[in-house]
Parts: sequence; structure tokens; C-alpha cells
Amino acid sequence: MGWAPSRFASGRPPRTQIGFTLVEVLVALTIAAIALVAAMRAGASLAVGAEQAKLRTYAQWSAENRLALIRITGEFPPPGLRRFECPQGAIALRCVENVFNTPNANFRRVELAVEDPDDGHRLARLTGFAVRQR
Repeated sequence: MGWAPSRFASGRPPRTQIGFTLVEVLVALTIAAIALVAAMRAGASLAVGAEQAKLRTYAQWSAENRLALIRITGEFPPPGLRRFECPQGAIALRCVENVFNTPNANFRRVELAVEDPDDGHRLARLTGFAVRQR
């Protein structure tokens, strides 16, 4: 049983396609490139988020350290605003301590904010109390 020319309109057998056309290859490469760019952006976003979380954790620790120091030493800070450096290891941070009088003269409210010294962005905030030692 051979090839019969009358079975095909052109007189030739149909060509079977092997491989991909140029358009199909370009579409596949475009889709792959878009997926890779999206994955890279997601990875970069995760890295920035992790760095911010680390920085905020250090800032929180710095504020907690200052309140603990006030409690341990029995310090009764005067009312007012004070700024000072409060680094955690190699991480540079700036603390803003605002002390307020309370209705009870033996207590003072201490509000601590920890900022990034480069841009002044607040990273942590903590409120505590100082007690006058008798």
C-alpha cells in the first residue's frame, strides 16, 4: 500500500511539524522572562522585609534596655525631652526619651522612641514608668 496522489489536494503528503516555530519560542521566552523578573522582585522584597524586621527588633531591644536601666539604677529622670545614641552592636540607633510628670509625684511616665539616625524614621516605641526610690 503506497502513497496515492489522489488522496491529497496538493498532490503531496502532509508535512508533520517537528520542533517549534520562532513565534512559539519567543512567546515561551517572554513568559519565562516575566516569571523570572517577578521571582527576583519577590526575593528582593523578602530580603528588605527581613532586614527591616531585624532593625526593628534591635530598636525594641534598645528601648527595653533603657527602661531596664532606669528601673535597675533607680533613676528618676527629670521631665523633658532628651536625645542620645543607643546602638545595638554595630547597628547605629538614636533614642528619643520624653519624660512626663504624672498625678502621683512619685511616678514619671517615660516614653522612648528609637529612630534610624540616617533618616529619622521611628523603628520602635515603648512606654514605661520611673519610680522615685525612698
